[in-house]
Amino acid sequence: MKKKIAVYKLTFFIVLLVALVTALYLGAYDFNHSVFEIVSTYFKTKTHTADSFVLIELRIPRILMAILTGAALSITGTSLQGLFKNPLASPDLIGITSGAVLFAALTIVFGSAVMHLLPPFLSYTLLSIMAFLGALLTMWFVYKMATSNGKTHILILLLSGVAISALSGAVTGFLTYISTEEELRNLTFWSLGSLAGSNWWKVCLVFVVVSIGSFRLLKKGKTLNALMLGEKEAAHLGFDIEKTKREIIIISSLMVGCVVAFNGTIGFIGLVVPYILRFVFNSNYNILLPLSMILGAVILLIADTISRTIVIPAELPIGILTAIMGAPVFISILINYKRKLK
Repeated sequence: MKKKIAVYKLTFFIVLLVALVTALYLGAYDFNHSVFEIVSTYFKTKTHTADSFVLIELRIPRILMAILTGAALSITGTSLQGLFKNPLASPDLIGITSGAVLFAALTIVFGSAVMHLLPPFLSYTLLSIMAFLGALLTMWFVYKMATSNGKTHILILLLSGVAISALSGAVTGFLTYISTEEELRNLTFWSLGSLAGSNWWKVCLVFVVVSIGSFRLLKKGKTLNALMLGEKEAAHLGFDIEKTKREIIIISSLMVGCVVAFNGTIGFIGLVVPYILRFVFNSNYNILLPLSMILGAVILLIADTISRTIVIPAELPIGILTAIMGAPVFISILINYKRKLK
């Protein structure tokens, strides 16, 4: 089994490397020189040409953001599925994404009234900050609703997430209704997801959050495997179940809130990746967690490369592509459940 896992890891890394190199060369702008020549020339001269600006300031940050975002959404989706013992669970389930979308919509519709009062840096990042704040507040509310006497109730957590998602969706719909044509266009594009706004400082911030969060989640494999036996059985085996619940919920909220704040809504990645891996490794979370990060990065990088090349010079929102990929998987999960009920 270890040899088989190593082969899959190596295969995924090779595919990721091929997808990365391919993504460097594909886009609306065609380079006049090779990537190596462009980078080496820039570091020698310390001045940007058209090639180096597109490559270093636009394309590489976007590629890295796709890798980090795919890894984050996949490992959080896998962790939440293990926690809820439900293959339909995803980061959207507890309302994190809808909270971020709501606060982003509020900023797009009403933010213009205060933009001129803010410093340039803050006005430029206000949308991301508000979306991140929305994700955190949603996480805090849902967690508080589901926790009593130091114990987190999963059912109440799920129902609270559904309620928050419905409320956030209603308010976002109202904001969409009263928005101007320009606000509606911005709101629609942001809610469909896009990595076009990626830059180095965003990549660095997401890298810190995703690295720390993933490091903690990767250690939860044994606990999630034990949870498959039931909470009482896992507790008898010596695992701190309540601490695990808190950590997975909070870390997942922070990671998803961070990537949604910068990239908008990108659905189905956290649902599709674990489902694909379970065909080979069943529900061994010691294996699923690390492999989901790599496969999630691969899938989202390929999806983003397609989104920015399929309708050149325009760009197709990446959320549309991930929904097209995810919907058939979601339907297949439901069909399998229906068969089991017979």
